[in-house]
Amino acid sequence: MAGSSEQQKFSFQEILDTFKLCLTESKEVDLQHYLDGWRGLVKFLNRLGSVFGFISKDASNKIQILVGHLNGENGSQYVTIQSMVNFELEKELVDLTKKVGQHPESGCRTLLRLHRALRWLELFLERLRTSTEDGKTSVMCAEAYNESLAQHHAWVIRKAAGVAFCVLPGRLAFFEAMNVGPPEQVVAMLGEALPLISEVYQITEKLYAHHNLLELA
Repeated sequence: MAGSSEQQKFSFQEILDTFKLCLTESKEVDLQHYLDGWRGLVKFLNRLGSVFGFISKDASNKIQILVGHLNGENGSQYVTIQSMVNFELEKELVDLTKKVGQHPESGCRTLLRLHRALRWLELFLERLRTSTEDGKTSVMCAEAYNESLAQHHAWVIRKAAGVAFCVLPGRLAFFEAMNVGPPEQVVAMLGEALPLISEVYQITEKLYAHHNLLELA
């Protein structure tokens, strides 16, 4: 669990604070805060070693693509996830015909990958929060994965993930990596954080469903 000074300073509380900022008064999702939240989640995953590398590396790549859109000439269209979806659909930047290779780095397609991974993390962290057993994290993680990301991954990735989950540390080690305090404090923090993450997920899910974007290739 030890790492660089940057890792030592990390606290899961930062992620909670960031996701609090994600939603605007009109319940739109601020893309910059969303990406900041994901940067925190990547830090958390990296603190657990290489086990989640296949997810954290992909997430980091997707974050960089979306930062490129935010800082690009049309950056003002990417302030919220809602404005991004409207802009890319209007400009026909999203390939709805599942022809892989056409606009592979559209904001909508890129964010969908983070969106799916967020669901996995939400499900897994909820199991960690409510469980009373220390040694069942591999089962909790596998169940959460099978309910979310697995259906979007190729067989080879699913197989590798299953092997990786078998060597996960216990529940208390995850709590230690969050760097929040004693277990009861971590449980309380997760109780506050997960409904916020869930709300951000559900708003994004409804938006993508409304525009038939949930199965983008």
